Amino acid sequence: MVEIFLRTLPFFAIIGLGYWAGRSRFFTEDATAYLTKFVFYFALSAMLFRFAATLPFAEIFNGRLVLGYLLGTMAVYLLATFVAWIRGLDIPTAAVEAQCAAIGNVGFLGLPMLALLLSEAAIGPVMLVLAVDLVVFSSLIVILIHAGRDGRLSLATLRLIGLGLVKNPMIVSISAGMLWSAFQVPVPDPMNDFLTLLGGAATPGALFAIGASLASKSAERVQIAAWLSFCKLVIHPACVAIALIWLIPVASFPASVAIAAAALPVAGNVYMLAAHYRVAPHRASAAILLSTAASILTVPVVIAWLAAL
Repeated sequence: MVEIFLRTLPFFAIIGLGYWAGRSRFFTEDATAYLTKFVFYFALSAMLFRFAATLPFAEIFNGRLVLGYLLGTMAVYLLATFVAWIRGLDIPTAAVEAQCAAIGNVGFLGLPMLALLLSEAAIGPVMLVLAVDLVVFSSLIVILIHAGRDGRLSLATLRLIGLGLVKNPMIVSISAGMLWSAFQVPVPDPMNDFLTLLGGAATPGALFAIGASLASKSAERVQIAAWLSFCKLVIHPACVAIALIWLIPVASFPASVAIAAAALPVAGNVYMLAAHYRVAPHRASAAILLSTAASILTVPVVIAWLAAL
């Protein structure tokens, strides 16, 4: 347990450094936005494409893992939605809370950290988890917000979702890499060196950007944020564990990777969606801040538990 905590500490230390830079205004919000854009569109996309293109397709795609993770994530999504409904919240606000409860920071935090802690063999399962989050649940929140406001699902909303998926560089890079792998096309050495060099900036850049972005987050609505953080850090990995160990059993290693990914704190893009649609952005902000701080302790506990299985 202590050893795992010490191995995760450098990741959170870089997040802390980014937080200090943002809080002290050494890094302005504009600087943070541009760093995030560089990581999102270039560094992380290069890393994802290289890993997907160089891994055998059979090692990446696992239908049972996708189904089990989807089942476990949908369970906590529905739980958070039910609790929001009991409290009398409207559909868009309930959708934002459910997104906080179920969608973790898999791309910016999970991919680099789990690849180091669990070996590079973890990259395939992590990419599948990321793909499910982006394709299914990022689409679902847009559907619920628009349907909750308009009372119906329009063709324009479906077009908006389709364009969002096509323009998302993480989805594009994973899909392109998997196609490259499926056709067994070798990656030329100069191209591989280019992707390795550019992708190497993803880990420190993403972690620093997470911390710098947290500096602008508020800790309002602490009770709600605590509930959503508990859902994300405890209930979500528990639901995914039940799904992948008992309901739809998969091999131990990919199951452990997916469970560890489910234990990650709330994703930053939940706040971006909430702010864009002007639906409970402070609630999402507080959940991201609180869950990220708490995950310094909870993530090592989950990984230690998985290692003991």
